[in-house]
Amino acid sequence: MKHLITVCAAVLISTISYGQLQVSVSSGYAIGSATMKLGEKVNTSETENTYGSYGEGTNFQIRGTYFFDDSFGVDLGIGYLRGTDQELSIVNLPNTEVDAVARARAFGSSVSVVYKFTNNIYGRFGALLKLGGKTEGVIYRKSVFSAEEAAAFGVPEGSYSETNYKEDFHGHFPLGFVGALGYKYDINPHFSIFAEAEYYGISLKRKDSEISEFNTDVILPDGTVAVSGLYTLENLPDGIDRKTTYVDNLSNTNTDTSKELSQKVPYSSFGINFGITYKFQRFNKE
Repeated sequence: MKHLITVCAAVLISTISYGQLQVSVSSGYAIGSATMKLGEKVNTSETENTYGSYGEGTNFQIRGTYFFDDSFGVDLGIGYLRGTDQELSIVNLPNTEVDAVARARAFGSSVSVVYKFTNNIYGRFGALLKLGGKTEGVIYRKSVFSAEEAAAFGVPEGSYSETNYKEDFHGHFPLGFVGALGYKYDINPHFSIFAEAEYYGISLKRKDSEISEFNTDVILPDGTVAVSGLYTLENLPDGIDRKTTYVDNLSNTNTDTSKELSQKVPYSSFGINFGITYKFQRFNKE
C-alpha cells in the first residue's frame, strides 16, 4: 500500500512539475442549432410556425485550463448566456394583438478535455451543465372590447384592454455536450489571443414557472387610460395562475390549472468566440 501511494505521489508531482496552467476570458455570439417549433404567427390570412433555440445570443466565458504536457490538458469553464428574443406568439387580428417573446438568461459550466494538434490549433470536447438562470417570457396583449364589454365597463366602443406581463420559466438541471475547435496566436510568453468555433448540444426540460410582473389597463379609443391596474400581480384574472408546475403525467380529469404537461426546449447553438489567454509560468523539474 505504501509503495502504491509513493508511486501515485511521484506521478502527481511529476505531472505538476511539467504542467502549464492558463486562464482565458472570451465573448462571442451563437446562432441556434437543432431548432424546434417555439410558437406561431397568426394574421387574418394564415398561421405560420416559428422555430428557434434559446441558445442563440451573446455569451461570456472564463475558463481555466491545465496542460499535463505540451499537448494534453483539461478545461473547466463558467459562462453566462444572454439570449436573443425568440418569438412564441405573434397575433395580428382586427380585435386582438399579441406579441409574446422569450429569451434565455442562463449560467452554465463545462468540463472538457483539450488537445493541441499544433502549437496554434487546438480542440476541446466535454460535458456541459446548466447551473442556473431562467427563460424569461415577455408578453403584450391588446384586446378590443365587444359592445357588451364596453357597456359593462362604461366606456365607449373601440376601447380595449392592454396587458403586459413577464413569466420566468425554470428547468431541471440538464447534461449536454460541448465541442470547440480553435486557433491561438501567441503575443508573448504569457499572453495569447484566440478565436474558436464552438458547439453546444443541450435541451432543457421545464420544471416550473412564475409570473413576476403583471398589469392590465383599460384604454379609451383616443389612447387615454380609463382604468389603471385593473389586474395586477396581486389580483390576477380568472384562469391565470401566478405559479405553474410542469409534470410528466396529468390526469384527464385534472382541474388544477396550475399544473401542465412538461416539455423540452432547445438550447443548442453554434457560435464564434474571441478571447485572450494568460499563461502562468511553467515550473520545470530539475
